[in-house]
Amino acid sequence: MDREALYRDPYPVYARARAAPGLTFVEELDAWLVARHADVREVLGRPDGFSSKGALRPDVIPGPRAFAELAGAPGTAPVVLSTDGEAHARYRRPLTRGLSPAKVAAALPFVRATAGDLVASFAKAGTRRHVEWMSGYARPLPAAVIGHLLGLDPADVPAAIRAGNRAEDLLFTPMSEDDQVAAAREVAALRHLFAAHAARSRTAESLTGELSRGLASGPGEPAPEQRDEIVANTQNVMLAGHLTTTALLGTVVHRLLRERSQWELLCERPELAGAAIEEAARYEAPVQGFRRTVTRPLELAGTALGEGETVFVSFGSAGRDEGVFERPDEFDIAREPVRHLSFGHGVHGCPGALLAREQLKVTLELLVRELPGLRLAGEDVVMAATLIHRAPEELHIAW
Repeated sequence: MDREALYRDPYPVYARARAAPGLTFVEELDAWLVARHADVREVLGRPDGFSSKGALRPDVIPGPRAFAELAGAPGTAPVVLSTDGEAHARYRRPLTRGLSPAKVAAALPFVRATAGDLVASFAKAGTRRHVEWMSGYARPLPAAVIGHLLGLDPADVPAAIRAGNRAEDLLFTPMSEDDQVAAAREVAALRHLFAAHAARSRTAESLTGELSRGLASGPGEPAPEQRDEIVANTQNVMLAGHLTTTALLGTVVHRLLRERSQWELLCERPELAGAAIEEAARYEAPVQGFRRTVTRPLELAGTALGEGETVFVSFGSAGRDEGVFERPDEFDIAREPVRHLSFGHGVHGCPGALLAREQLKVTLELLVRELPGLRLAGEDVVMAATLIHRAPEELHIAW
């Protein structure tokens, strides 16, 4: 199996790894696969033994011309996702404040208004009763919401999101040298935009303001290394806040409509919206997993691991563990709830999980109310060739 095939459908590999004794080394990941729910939970609960450094190791190393484009831009510092201990706690604190229940609640009127406008834009009477869901809704809503929380000018959000996606492409998509340079140029422009925005946001009640104050406390201008931290972590939260929610918006609508009885059940019992969200996260973890680096010789699931070895901690496999979930390969919004690990666990649990859940809840309530006749328009749905945000490349729906 090549890497692209694994990324598009990793579940057969996961199933074999769960059934095998110990851990399974997967060549395409260049890592030991941690596939069972209990083992995933154990690794996430042992940050002293499994470091987050290198959690998102690139599949592609850009060439020197691309690095030259990035050289003068701030934003090369570590981020919350790939740090441990006090550094991780320091990066996480402003995110926790900026994504608190109170801040999310304050953003809900914006979420509802934006979601309503998007649905109205393609659901007007007399227009074509069909839309490509990912580009028409699943990408624009989280983009607008994370831009709003960061305090960005709405006019800057589309370009910022595009540049964030280009940053991902630069590290995970093979490209020609000229395409790498073009992508790097967009990423550098984004980092300069974030640096300027952060400088204006020191007193703002926004997520950028929280990052600016939290990572550069005290009077005066931030030191260059502090500015790097602010920009890097702003870019990280923008990308994470957008891609994860986009993936779940794709998954929940796809699975509800593919299993028609599930959509009909939700229309009959709208109070199951929360359960549908959790089932979508379990069934197709939006981020399939992260790497961890072994910090000392230890044993996991009966497999001896040496210092410096890499494990891939699969949230996606944990959600299909037969020992934890009945009928794990079935999508069932009425199943008895069992805690999944798709938003992480322990100190690296996703700080934006509440924001994602609220956007999905608003969306499902809106669709059930406004478009109860929703259906898939075509059966062929291709999943994106990535483990970073598992979602349909396109999802055509009609009503």
